[in-house]
Amino acid sequence: MTTKHPPCPVESLTVSSIALCGNRYGDPTERAVPIILPPSYHQESSRRYPVVYVLASFTGAGYQLLNRSPIAEALDERIARLLATDPSIPEFITVLPDCYTALGGSQYVNSPVLGNYSDHLVNEVVPLVDRSLRTLASAAHRAVIGRSSGGIGALWLSMNHPEIFSAVASHAGDGFFRMTTPPELLKFSRRVRRYGGPEGALTTWLAAAKGPRPSDLFDVMTIFASAAAYSPDDSAPLGFALPINWHDGTIDESVFARWLRYDPVEICGEARYRDALAQHKLIFIDAGTRDEYYLDLAARKLVSRLRALGLSVVHEEFDDGHMNTNYRFDRSLPALARAIS
Repeated sequence: MTTKHPPCPVESLTVSSIALCGNRYGDPTERAVPIILPPSYHQESSRRYPVVYVLASFTGAGYQLLNRSPIAEALDERIARLLATDPSIPEFITVLPDCYTALGGSQYVNSPVLGNYSDHLVNEVVPLVDRSLRTLASAAHRAVIGRSSGGIGALWLSMNHPEIFSAVASHAGDGFFRMTTPPELLKFSRRVRRYGGPEGALTTWLAAAKGPRPSDLFDVMTIFASAAAYSPDDSAPLGFALPINWHDGTIDESVFARWLRYDPVEICGEARYRDALAQHKLIFIDAGTRDEYYLDLAARKLVSRLRALGLSVVHEEFDDGHMNTNYRFDRSLPALARAIS
């Protein structure tokens, strides 16, 4: 029998974005922003709450975390259970931004191809939430968390905006590009051949819209979306430069060097990023020991570098792969709530 917990009300805000205007693919500039309120929100009318921003993984949007299933918890159900079973967890507001793009994701950075998603979150979504809800409106009471692409996005935002966020959690976040990306680039090179090259593969993906599409394009699109985020190029036919010659698998070192500027492993030792993370109340990093993209090794590498810099990090591993690991929010959300309460 399912145990009933005091529910977390779910509401939604709408943001009309300037930061996303002019993106190459005509992705919408008006976005729904679902909000999970704590159980006491409507009963305690003068109370203010810390806020956790949850970034969706690749091909996801925030509202999908609310999907109902008879065999899995939606995020609001998970939070309600956590708060009910452990009263020591401080209540918090949860924000679920929509940063989906036609290429499957945005990597949560500013891009002239995809749109300025970092600016969208920091300058548009966060102020909207603070204007609309009873938040504790300071960095000390804000956290950002994500899984996979959302994980590296959370790290990117926290490293660049310590004035906005003071705690971060990355579940199997992308990183350690020097080691984890080349195998994906080789896979990409083989797969786009089936479509006559990158242009054909991208055309096939875009033409599918909401209909069925070849399953082998998912990992291809992670490369396209990353290139649109990390190496935009107006002179390239696609609007972005690829870090590999798909004909023979040769890495383009100049393009790959641009990607490395977004890799937390590469940049965390630089003063601005180190100092930003040093202000954080919590840095939580985990990954499954059977992660198909070897992001457990990326996590280990990042943790070792952060600790060598004298930063405190909570690092956990678990026996699983990359997919379907939302249950790990049971570990990170209570820790973040305590850090920012």
